[in-house]
Amino acid sequence: MTISGYLELLSLDLLALVWFLICFNGYASYSRKASYKEPCLASVMHLYRMEWMKEMLLRDVRVADTTTVANLERGVTFFASTTMLILAGLMTLITRGETAMGLLASVPGAEMLSSLQWDIRILAMMVLFVYAFFKFTWSLRQYGFVSVMIGGAPLLTQERTKEIDAHASRIAKMASMAANNFNTGLRSYYFAIAMLGWLIHSALFMALALTVVWILYRREFTSSTLKTLGHTEEFN
Repeated sequence: MTISGYLELLSLDLLALVWFLICFNGYASYSRKASYKEPCLASVMHLYRMEWMKEMLLRDVRVADTTTVANLERGVTFFASTTMLILAGLMTLITRGETAMGLLASVPGAEMLSSLQWDIRILAMMVLFVYAFFKFTWSLRQYGFVSVMIGGAPLLTQERTKEIDAHASRIAKMASMAANNFNTGLRSYYFAIAMLGWLIHSALFMALALTVVWILYRREFTSSTLKTLGHTEEFN
């Protein structure tokens, strides 16, 4: 392959990577800003957490509340552990690149990749999963903070409404921060599936990244789950 042809392939990889970053960061920015203005899973679940924490502050025994937080922590721990296993697998793929490229070459329409292109694509996937790992572990710590806040919350009565609202708001906000970081980690998994298409063809990767954005938008803003949760009147 000539130098110009090689540079053309690398420029296509760069274009695909830029498109991916636009989809990934663009959707994250849009969903964060839109959650303050219109109903979505994140905003509606925050309202439920507010209700949960208000009821929690009125209970003498809060074992059920701490158990619920522990169950949420277990889910985050599972994904954090799984992410480490995936990173180990990706490191293996770098060392076995020639064998993997030989298998992918049999896929119809697959690009002929150089060793440098293969390494770049695997390294990009590793960066994405490292990002997801940090999000999961930060979410895990924040759920730990929620447990401490629940354990240290005073027993309040219905007459002390302002104090209930203040305490409930702080704990619910921390719980929502933990959930949002967990959601960002999960979102990284969705985009990682799109990045698998990059191992076959850059155009497929770009198309899958856009498809993931559409799927995420449908699930978070227009899904039947959101309609079932309700609370949409709060945003009207």
